[in-house]
Amino acid sequence: MVIGRKARNVGVDEALEYVAGYTAANDISARRWQKKAGGGQWVRGKSFDTFCPIGPALITPDEIEDPNRLDISCRVNGELLQNSNTGDMIFSVARLIAFLSEDTTLLPGTVILTGTPEGVGFTRNPPIFLKPGDTIETTIERIGTLYNPVN
Repeated sequence: MVIGRKARNVGVDEALEYVAGYTAANDISARRWQKKAGGGQWVRGKSFDTFCPIGPALITPDEIEDPNRLDISCRVNGELLQNSNTGDMIFSVARLIAFLSEDTTLLPGTVILTGTPEGVGFTRNPPIFLKPGDTIETTIERIGTLYNPVN
């Protein structure tokens, strides 16, 4: 989601009023950097160039009745690896906004990524790792499909 107006100490019941719109993102991880080369989970392994494409559009809240009832999937080279629904998220969109705004002022334009469904490549047996030339398609119902190549 993308925040549309300044939010601080927002209650769950009013949280969705602060959303400018919804979009898809592909939160890429360099597992080698996370696991072996330093930086840990949330630092260098998440911050390489091209690692968080967002799109294909920003869909306004009036076009999405319930952000917690959208099908979501991810394909790599056309193979379906992740297939779920935002209703399976641990915390609702409203709860995430309320929680984050308890100690952080969310400014207009703030992008909040909600996580990923099961089926991440490195957890598979055998593991699947992205390589140059691969293509990723992240699709969220009513938002569209974000296509991105792996360089």
